[in-house]
This record gives sequence, structure tokens and C-alpha cells, in this order.
Amino acid sequence: MAERKVDLTQFLNQQHLCESLTLVEVQTLLEYTEYVEYGRDAVIADIGEVGDALYFVIEGEVSLSYDENDQEREIARMTSGELVGEMSFFDRRPRLLRMRACHEGTRLLKLSRAMYERLRVEHPYIAVNLLEHAIISLDHLVRRLSSDEMSLSRYMFGKAKR
Repeated sequence: MAERKVDLTQFLNQQHLCESLTLVEVQTLLEYTEYVEYGRDAVIADIGEVGDALYFVIEGEVSLSYDENDQEREIARMTSGELVGEMSFFDRRPRLLRMRACHEGTRLLKLSRAMYERLRVEHPYIAVNLLEHAIISLDHLVRRLSSDEMSLSRYMFGKAKR
């Protein structure tokens, strides 16, 4: 367990989320999270659930998908170093997407709502850094999806003529 904490501390210390945190603050953040591991195709959070946790991808990939005509359609994958589940976590509205582990041994850090509330009170500087990282994470996702949409549109309809 101590070895895992050292590994996670070193990993987090290299991530954008923790670039303005001290090593002690990174270790403090870890105390508020729970290490979770999922097998291939395991549902981490499902459509319609209100987010009671957000997740930081340590290893593996997490698929974001929705159901269409009895088929699951993937729209994005979140990889090592990215947050997932933050939208429903912060707006407290039902999830629009399913989060599913893509690989055996997908490793995540889970921050529950209760622990986030404690973090906000006990270590507001760390909580602000987490909130800023969530905003950046959502921005990256929107930009990625927008880029994919533009590429698809150009493919289907050709480049606009000037």
C-alpha cells in the first residue's frame, strides 16, 4: 500500500492538476481519494446517474458513450492524466454519457462528493486547483469533439468555397 501511494504521488506530481501543488499537498490530495481498478468493459458510471464522484485516470482508457438504436456509440476516450465524470459531479444533473473501462486493469483515483466537500473546507487551495483542472479537462473534451465534428463535416460536405 505504501509503495502504491509513492507511485501515485510521483504520477500526480507530474500532472497538470498538481503542477502548482507542493509534494505535501499532492500527498494530501491522495488522502481524499480512493484507488479503484476496473476490468475491461466494466461500467464505471452509467447514463442517468447523478455524479457522486469524479475520477482521475491513472492508467488505461475510459470510453465515453451513449445509446443509440440499441447500440452503444463511443464519442471520446479519456486517457492517463485526464479527469472524467466532472460534468455531472459539479452540475449534479444526470449523466448523459456512460463511462466504461476500455482495458483490463484500468486504474483510477476516485474523489467522492463527500471527500470533495471536506477537501474544499480543509484544503481550499487544493480544491481550487482541482476545480481549475476540471474546467481545463472539459475544455479539452469540447475542443476534441468540436474538431472531430468539423472533420466529419468537411468529409461529408467538402470544404466550404470562398
